[in-house]
Amino acid sequence: MADDEMVFPGETLESLLEASKTPEGRWRLASGTLDAILRLPSFPPHTLLQYLRLLRNLCAGEGANQDSFIESGGPDRIAAVLLGPPPAPPEILRAGLQLLGNVALAGEAHRSAVWARFFPSGFLELARVREPGVRDPLCMVLDTCCSSDGGRPRLEELCGVERGLPILLEIITMASTAGHHEEWLEWLLSKVCIEEPYFSLLFSKLGRSNVSCNSSDVGYQYNIFTHEQAFLLGVLSKCLTERPEDIAVSNDFALNILEVLKAASTIVDFTSRGSSALPTGSPAIDVLGYSLAILRDICAWENPISPATEAPIDSLLSACFLELLLSYLRQLELPSTVRKSMVHVKDQIIQPSITDSSKVCPYKGYRRDVVSVIGNCLHRRKQFQDETRLLNGIPLLLQQCVVDEDNPFLREWGLLAVRNLLEGNEENQCAVAQLELQEPVITPEIAGLGLKVEVDKDSGRAKLVNIS
Repeated sequence: MADDEMVFPGETLESLLEASKTPEGRWRLASGTLDAILRLPSFPPHTLLQYLRLLRNLCAGEGANQDSFIESGGPDRIAAVLLGPPPAPPEILRAGLQLLGNVALAGEAHRSAVWARFFPSGFLELARVREPGVRDPLCMVLDTCCSSDGGRPRLEELCGVERGLPILLEIITMASTAGHHEEWLEWLLSKVCIEEPYFSLLFSKLGRSNVSCNSSDVGYQYNIFTHEQAFLLGVLSKCLTERPEDIAVSNDFALNILEVLKAASTIVDFTSRGSSALPTGSPAIDVLGYSLAILRDICAWENPISPATEAPIDSLLSACFLELLLSYLRQLELPSTVRKSMVHVKDQIIQPSITDSSKVCPYKGYRRDVVSVIGNCLHRRKQFQDETRLLNGIPLLLQQCVVDEDNPFLREWGLLAVRNLLEGNEENQCAVAQLELQEPVITPEIAGLGLKVEVDKDSGRAKLVNIS
């Protein structure tokens, strides 16, 4: 009897694979799933991959096949194939993990069965495979098993220091060097780090420095960052940028990222001008930049929730976040356009007093990123609009409405920040109108806000008026 007749007599394996791609075909072939599972370990290698793909398809949403897989000892059969010996090739591992992922989608009993067979040693062995094509479906299985209310105990196990955390550390370490091709790693890490309270633990374990962190009082004392930590933040930043509506940001995560930002700002060398955008290859600089990007997206996408619950952005701003950002901006040298347009009055360069000009951007876009976070913080939040004024931040933000060769889109983000600063805030509008024109800080781009600045020739003071 030929290999392709062993399970479904009278039909070729190719025709079965084609039929299994449709719901009707999977239903029709449901009765043959048991035999397929029982014969898997005895198939020769050239046939095994095709049968795994057939089983994967059969278990894609077909309840009878998913149930049959569990009832027939499917997890043990697949473990014998995936975990060897001998070591299975990557394409076999990928198909087998996709099969397990499809089965786990069927319900709590299916997820429990898969988890019981592979956690932790089986998952850890698979996590050590240096192939993105294997790692991505592994993340699918882990994410699916840890989903829903019933998956919370498994998520706690996965993030447990002794047994589960080594799996995540291995996955991130491998992915930081070999990359990933699909979104399952992002889904898994967003669940673990952004929605659940495990970011600080995972981030610290990826480091090699002195760290003090616990669940009740998170503190950071880093003197170095690693490529793995920068990679993790890059993945989380991508998640928030591309799928903000799908992710619920926890207050703990927002505050943890703020602490990482503070730590990075003390490590990065601000005396050396960066020549590239993120990622730069420098872990400390990338951690700094990705932290800003994450905080920008948190401030932009978090919608108002119950007054009884503090939103992440409110937690940030309560932690003097705005004051910190303004201090970062104030410490930077002037934007390139302003530096080049400095004018001489009575043989003296007029030097603005709102910045100490002691630092440069460590990567291309750093100033823009700081301004973008400030702009998002100010959106329809009068308390923080007022705080900006009281911290003498208005002239500082007006100064950012220019083109800067080291900060693409700085002008656009600067204009947005000023618009958010002035919107619905008469006190801030009056403050701008009363500014003395001491140096070329207020630029023509303010017209993009529907406003213009008129200067009184006698007093030297500016006033803000509508263009209409």
